[in-house]
Amino acid sequence: MKRVVARAPGRINVIGEHTDYNQGYAMPIALAQATTVEFAPDDSTSIRLRSSEEGAGVTFDIHAVPGEVDGWSAYPAGAVWALAEAGHPVVGGSMTVTSEVPIGAGLSSSAALECAVLLAMNAATGVSLDRLELARIAQRGENDFVGAPTGLMDQLASIYGEEDRALLIDFDTSAVTPVSFDPAAHGCSLVVINSNAAHHHSTGEYAARRASCARAARALGVDSLREVQGEDLERTLARVDGDTDRRRVRHILTENERVLDCAHAMAEGDLNRVGELMTRSHVSMRDDFEITTAHIDLIAESAVRHGALGARLTGGGFGGCVIALVPAGDVDALVDAVRGDLRGAEYPAPDVFLARAGDGARPTPVSG
Repeated sequence: MKRVVARAPGRINVIGEHTDYNQGYAMPIALAQATTVEFAPDDSTSIRLRSSEEGAGVTFDIHAVPGEVDGWSAYPAGAVWALAEAGHPVVGGSMTVTSEVPIGAGLSSSAALECAVLLAMNAATGVSLDRLELARIAQRGENDFVGAPTGLMDQLASIYGEEDRALLIDFDTSAVTPVSFDPAAHGCSLVVINSNAAHHHSTGEYAARRASCARAARALGVDSLREVQGEDLERTLARVDGDTDRRRVRHILTENERVLDCAHAMAEGDLNRVGELMTRSHVSMRDDFEITTAHIDLIAESAVRHGALGARLTGGGFGGCVIALVPAGDVDALVDAVRGDLRGAEYPAPDVFLARAGDGARPTPVSG
């Protein structure tokens, strides 16, 4: 068997947070930054995994089941397990991982790793899967092997990404619709401000938000909150028990509206409107879904105060990155001002980079 290589990008969610597992809408982009997996298959039944980012190598059996592998290696092990569970062949070998996607920053480094592992394994065994099936297998590995109750957005964004396109995802139908999103063509930049405060999806807060939404759906007599989208909001909220669950529902239903409005604004090239919707999304995540932190709020508020068209938390919350839509000529001054505000509040200096929508996951030709 020949050596194979596959790459899969991280993602930024422009708008639509925690809507995926509620069968709603979201609009991510794939990043230019990606995870690359090099796989040299052999006739063994184990995978020898090495990563320059995570340190020493780990070995796991290709037949490992949930609970037998932990730490970062659970993500590739989970992808292999889910692929086998779906009835596809898996083989042992040596796997080397390199990644440009910041870990723990809310940019979906885990989904990038899962998707790259799946593409490399499929290339090694001669299996070709459609993109939706690949995304679902990756999600199953993360949900059922790793134990992180994430939705499908991260995997879809990594696999379906297109250059200079956002992806309008309808999680009720799994339809993915590319929407033109090229801020540079409109004199703007998408600035990613990494707080350097890592978030932790598999901890209790993410699961608590998901449980709250499920509880509210049961109170409303539906399988998902998507089924009450478009109904009178106040009447819907009145049927939900408890202020906390009501606020969670309000975020999801209004966030879905913001996603659709944002897709329209992108198609019209109205980046002022896109920025406004991003900021409104952040306020909803802060006040209704309560997934921001004082640190993250300061970054978003500082960015808007210093000239961003809009700014919001991106990712599951409780740390990670803020994205800001900024006139291109103002980026340097804005970043300096945000750094100053954070320094004054005694927060660590953020890492900052410019992002644009990139291509999705793919195998990479290997020479020789």
